[in-house]
Amino acid sequence: MSYQVLARKYRPRSFDTLVGQEHVVRALTHALENKRLHHAYLFTGTRGVGKTTLSRILAKAFNCQGVDGTGDVTAQPCGVCPACVAIDAGRFVDYIEMDAASNRGVDEMAQLLEQAVYSPSNARYKIYMIDEVHMLTAHAFNAMLKTLEEPPEYVKFVLATTDPQKIPVTVLSRCLQFNLKQMPPGHIVAHLENILAQEGIASEGPALRLLAQAAQGSMRDALSLTDQAIAYAAGTVTTEAVQGMLGALDQSYLVRLLDALAVGDGAGLLAVADEMAARSLSYAVALQDLGSLLQRMALAQAVPEALPRDLPEYDDIVRLAQAFDPEDVQLYYQIAVHGRNELGLAPDEYAGFSMTLLRMLAFRPGAETEAAAAPAPARPAPVAAPAAPRASAAPAPQPPAPARGGPSRPGQAALEAARNAANRALGGGGAQKKTEADTSAPAGAPTNAPADVRANVPAAIAGSGRADPGAAAWASAAESVAVSRAVREPMFETASETAPESVPEPAPESAPAPASAASAPARPSAAQLHSLGLDWDGDWPELARRLPLRGVVQQLAQQSELQGCERTGATLEMRLKVALETLCSAGSVEKLAGALGEHFGRQVRVVTEIGAVTHTAYAKIQAEEALRLRQAEQTVHGDPFVQTMMREFGATVVPGSIKPI
Repeated sequence: MSYQVLARKYRPRSFDTLVGQEHVVRALTHALENKRLHHAYLFTGTRGVGKTTLSRILAKAFNCQGVDGTGDVTAQPCGVCPACVAIDAGRFVDYIEMDAASNRGVDEMAQLLEQAVYSPSNARYKIYMIDEVHMLTAHAFNAMLKTLEEPPEYVKFVLATTDPQKIPVTVLSRCLQFNLKQMPPGHIVAHLENILAQEGIASEGPALRLLAQAAQGSMRDALSLTDQAIAYAAGTVTTEAVQGMLGALDQSYLVRLLDALAVGDGAGLLAVADEMAARSLSYAVALQDLGSLLQRMALAQAVPEALPRDLPEYDDIVRLAQAFDPEDVQLYYQIAVHGRNELGLAPDEYAGFSMTLLRMLAFRPGAETEAAAAPAPARPAPVAAPAAPRASAAPAPQPPAPARGGPSRPGQAALEAARNAANRALGGGGAQKKTEADTSAPAGAPTNAPADVRANVPAAIAGSGRADPGAAAWASAAESVAVSRAVREPMFETASETAPESVPEPAPESAPAPASAASAPARPSAAQLHSLGLDWDGDWPELARRLPLRGVVQQLAQQSELQGCERTGATLEMRLKVALETLCSAGSVEKLAGALGEHFGRQVRVVTEIGAVTHTAYAKIQAEEALRLRQAEQTVHGDPFVQTMMREFGATVVPGSIKPI
């Protein structure tokens, strides 16, 4: 005897055995008991929720003859009369099931309607069941409208569809519409337990819950997956077998992620992400399961009794719910949901997943408080940066002065202070008329700039003491970037409202002196490096720029500062200080050591420590870019044509439009 799949073998044959559609069963039962029989029924819902099953049960209810052959329309078909048996077997002459996907034209509909005029052969009612009725053409719908509205008294129509939006309103208005809901996981688990008990197959509760979740509300899908799980596990439905069959993510990964997040361990988060990448696990599924886990944690915090106790990770959920505040869980849930939606926009799935984890770490509630309470890292002593030498004493170009005699606007004093600070940044500290706010400030400090700008100016600018020629280039470039970004836009914003007085010729400025070794931190001398067998001058920023690296490893090299070199046997040990802990993952450090080994021709071991850095390749690149931008701005403002346009026509330079070539 051939095997019959579970979905067909255990198809419900009466309203009592139908699972999960109590609202439809109640309405149909009352209508049948009161003999209020409509001529057209429409069942809508997703796949596998019982549309065809309900149609067959309804056909038996209409045509049941009872055990003694004297029965009438009933809400409880006997299941043993010839009509019930024939309908269950699919051979009842007066119950016609038609697939609208393959019979969608007007000719097929006309043929069906021609047969509808004939009385049933051996039944009380002739039932026409049209599945996937939304696939019919517009002409086919129009052809059936009249018969659907006023059919013969012995004809009943049952329509089923998964997409009711495509059915014309004229058809919907002629039918009783019932929307079948998706099956809740609890109903699916209970039904699977009942079926497996009848089959004599052992099963585990967590395995059935995984099958119910994978079915996504479809009972037929759940039964098909159960058939597959029985074959996969050789007769016993276990959790491990179902996880392997479905490719489900091991929840231990997610528990480890949340444990690392609870203690703020960024390296631990990335380590779990790397393990998942090594096993080719789906990051989309991981974020989906992470959202489900966070939802259960919120449930355990707000309504503990609603959390199912048969969950495999029940103990971990309760423990994590106590480790996080409810606000934390809500925030992480939102980040996980949005991170899953943004995976398609990320450069790759690993980048999107890791950025979602780092976002959780960065926006961890209380992180700012912890950072404020932590002691500030030691900073090098400030060194005063002298003004760059001038070829002549000609004044720097001034922005148009405000119209005299006009009313004073709110914030005019702040704008005037911002102009003075911008003039010092653009003019490089040339001779200017000082305001009262300038006289009390140390040399080189942009005191008229806003507080957040002054906070970003390096200590070499705001400090006092002996001048260091090596710090001039770095400090001057940093001052230009910090001040011009904050105050350049307000300066030019008011230019159109004021009358220009004069635009003096700018003074040509010589290039700042290059950075010297005095401005850099102590580094190994050439003699020390030669004793280690290295033909290298010890310039780490320049070496970091030339190494053939990409991605995170390149950022690690360019944002680190060399602290020293030592030799341990045949291995060269290089100590680097890094500002960001997230750059120091195990894979990044090993790749950097490999690149250095290829460069020096020997085995290299890289040791990292976390701390504030100053003399890095990244800082050098930023300083060079700022210097080039400043020189480009000076060139534009010193151009005779630009000065003429500003003086005679009140023209202004659009902020941010000057780009160095």
